[in-house]
Amino acid sequence: MDFINGLITFLNFVAVPATAYGAQLALGALGVTLVYGILRFSNFAHGDTMAFGTMATILATWGLQSLGVSLGPLPTALLALPAGILATVLLVLATDRIVYRFYRRQRVVPVILVIVSMGVMFVYNGLTRFIIGPDDRSFDDGTRFLMSAGDFRRWTGLEEGLAIRSSQAITLVTAIVVVAVLFWFLNRTRTGKSMRAFSDNEDLALLSGISPERVVAITWIIVAALATVAGVLYGLDKSFMPFTYFQLLLPIFAAAIVGGLGSPLGAIAGGFIIAYSEVMITYAWKKVLGYWLPESLAPSNLVQLLSTDYKFAVSFAILVIVLLFRPTGLFRGKSV
Repeated sequence: MDFINGLITFLNFVAVPATAYGAQLALGALGVTLVYGILRFSNFAHGDTMAFGTMATILATWGLQSLGVSLGPLPTALLALPAGILATVLLVLATDRIVYRFYRRQRVVPVILVIVSMGVMFVYNGLTRFIIGPDDRSFDDGTRFLMSAGDFRRWTGLEEGLAIRSSQAITLVTAIVVVAVLFWFLNRTRTGKSMRAFSDNEDLALLSGISPERVVAITWIIVAALATVAGVLYGLDKSFMPFTYFQLLLPIFAAAIVGGLGSPLGAIAGGFIIAYSEVMITYAWKKVLGYWLPESLAPSNLVQLLSTDYKFAVSFAILVIVLLFRPTGLFRGKSV
């Protein structure tokens, strides 16, 4: 029975939150890897693109709530999500037309586009803060828990309870659907195949009659949608604060690089690797080990390798190790 209680504690505080967080990072990393694979530069504005999309969804959510519109047990933000995606698509397409297209036509080296994306990042960040403010915003409504710890304890008779928030379940289901649709689009549709061809060999794709501007526009539309969905899911699971999304850029890039920058499958794997690493290293294992070890070996301290305040240091350490020893990542993407 002690082993089961320890397992439930592990699931409650490590496996479930890490899986939800990993799905959010995977969607964010997919956006980064698509820009790198097709447009050939690292987009440092991606975190703040997520913030802008989430902000637009929050504003639409507030508008729907003021009209008395809701989805009952589901968050109203899911109903407002298309409006957030549309606003973000318009923003990134306008940014590409006004900023990136000039440098793309000049055929500048990728590092110039990276620097340009940093400037775009600060503009997006300032725009988001100007519109919604820098404060923490909670926009989750509907049913809070699919299963509460108290209900689980009553049903099972165990000492420990397992709680699953509705936002965690929505994150996982939405991520699975989005990834399935994206992979179907890239592998089964003519447009998706043209994007892959453009990524593999731009000159050969041009000779085949593929329009580069169309590929670029569709890429930005997909990236905007992925960024908005990832940002909204993260905001529903935690809360929304613009600066938090700026901080998320590090684990998102770490996920993309660990999996293999330019590899969509690698981005998904990298997201879960980074998430589980962050959660497991910053979790205090005292309670779990107290159940799993004999009483004489039970730890007296927290058994926490790092404080949760330093969770992004885990992403940074993994990123450095991968860049030093395997820059192409686990799935052999394009070396950085």
